[in-house]
Amino acid sequence: MSGFVEKPEPIQVPGLVHLHTGKVRELYRNEAGDLVMVASDRISAYDWVLPTEIPDKGRVLTQLSLWWFDQLADLVPNHVLSTELPPGAPADWEGRALVCKSLRMVPVECVARGYLTGSGLAEYNETRTVCGLALPEGLVDGSELPAPIFTPATKAEVGEHDENVSYEEVARQVGADTAAALRQATLAVYSRARDIARDRGVILADTKFEFGFAGESGDDLVLGDEVLTPDSSRFWPADQWQPGRAQPSYDKQFVRDWLTSAESGWDRKSEQPPPPLPQRVLDATRAKYVEAYERLTGLTWS
Repeated sequence: MSGFVEKPEPIQVPGLVHLHTGKVRELYRNEAGDLVMVASDRISAYDWVLPTEIPDKGRVLTQLSLWWFDQLADLVPNHVLSTELPPGAPADWEGRALVCKSLRMVPVECVARGYLTGSGLAEYNETRTVCGLALPEGLVDGSELPAPIFTPATKAEVGEHDENVSYEEVARQVGADTAAALRQATLAVYSRARDIARDRGVILADTKFEFGFAGESGDDLVLGDEVLTPDSSRFWPADQWQPGRAQPSYDKQFVRDWLTSAESGWDRKSEQPPPPLPQRVLDATRAKYVEAYERLTGLTWS
């Protein structure tokens, strides 16, 4: 069993209807029919949403996504309508709430990989393929791929694993035209972001996107949810990249490492929920999120 250690009660705001509590985000609908997404400070690891929050994490994710949406605007439209707080919303939502178009979401996690690691590495070690795509011999953890690849996954519920699938399976589920559009958009956005990150001394190893269609009959893909954050991407410091080992990263690795350490006392194979995080792990994780924001945007977090 996994999921929320302590599932939060959503804040009730006049004029907003609460729709869903996700791992990180709360989703509402306003009276105009638009979605209001609020990024919390929650953090998840090993399919659990932990009981300890990371200060400022929701704001970092939101502001970094907004910065990336601006960098990508000429490639693909996005779902953001406004960053203004809805009337009556708590002041704490400032900087973490977005008013967005209501999209017909495509039920596919659109993953792009430029480097081999994670679940892709595990599959490669068994079959020399990732999502059915053949790769050269001799690749190791952290190897750069000959070219970026589209490796989609099915979107899982809270507490469940996303499952890698082949491109052919995506085409079967959503249609050949939509599958082709997803692959083209995913690889175009990844390539743009990879080059921007590289100019800032950061490697974008892999990332995942979510797309939808606007309106009942719209057929143009729109980029939704978050984009190119440490929660949805693997960012590595370029000056420390060394294939053949796990890479240092700008993400929640501090959390994962502590949870699997003897100090935590937690067995991830058990059905027991993970324990609260100590302050030093909290502080180190927050610092990594802020560092990712500052390295990528060139802006100072405040």
